[in-house]
Amino acid sequence: MAAAARPPLSTPAPEPAITLPGTTSLGHPIFTRVRLATPSDVPLLHKLIHQMAVFENLTHQFSATESSLSSTLFPSTTLQPFHSFTIFILDISLTPFTDTPNHTNPLYNPTEKVVNLDLPIEDPERDTFRVGNSDTFVAGFVLFFPNYPSFLAKPGFFVEDLFVRECYRRKGFGKMLFSAVAMQAVKMGYGRVECGVLDWNANAINFFEEMGAKKLHELRICRLTGEALQAYRGTD
Repeated sequence: MAAAARPPLSTPAPEPAITLPGTTSLGHPIFTRVRLATPSDVPLLHKLIHQMAVFENLTHQFSATESSLSSTLFPSTTLQPFHSFTIFILDISLTPFTDTPNHTNPLYNPTEKVVNLDLPIEDPERDTFRVGNSDTFVAGFVLFFPNYPSFLAKPGFFVEDLFVRECYRRKGFGKMLFSAVAMQAVKMGYGRVECGVLDWNANAINFFEEMGAKKLHELRICRLTGEALQAYRGTD
């Protein structure tokens, strides 16, 4: 005679989800902050710029060092943000920031936002891009500086670099960085914000168009660098 089937095991009742203050139980909250870069950020900036060179297939042009970045972006003579080379850093944390007062600048207060994601972010380089000994990690940056569109007779900003690390892309973080530049331009009464984009980078072109920028087909970049530039040494 066949043995009687064992009764099914009872399923334990699910435990209630734990939610963070100020968030809902839906999604995975992540805390973001846009702030001005400081000299202590140079080692992380150097790594970010190298990653950007790899992404753009331009490592043969990469010659920046931590020393050269430090001496040019943060020289001993203090340069005011927004009136020279300026960098916004995008910080990421799984818990609310507690050190924001340390990053406050008379010319710019850091902006914070909580983003709820459908899935958690797996960051394989979190220790590489950790800020000091904190639980904060750098996810990206934007480097920009003032220019002067003479037809407008108003200053503007030129965005030299905007980069978000791979695991943080397509989540709205690039928009936070670019929006911070655009809002600062408006605040200062500037006339425009422009940037250069590689012609093969369709995602970047679409990104800037979605942000309201227009692609200018009639313009080309003419660059004088390297030996061609050094040929002018000693000429009058």
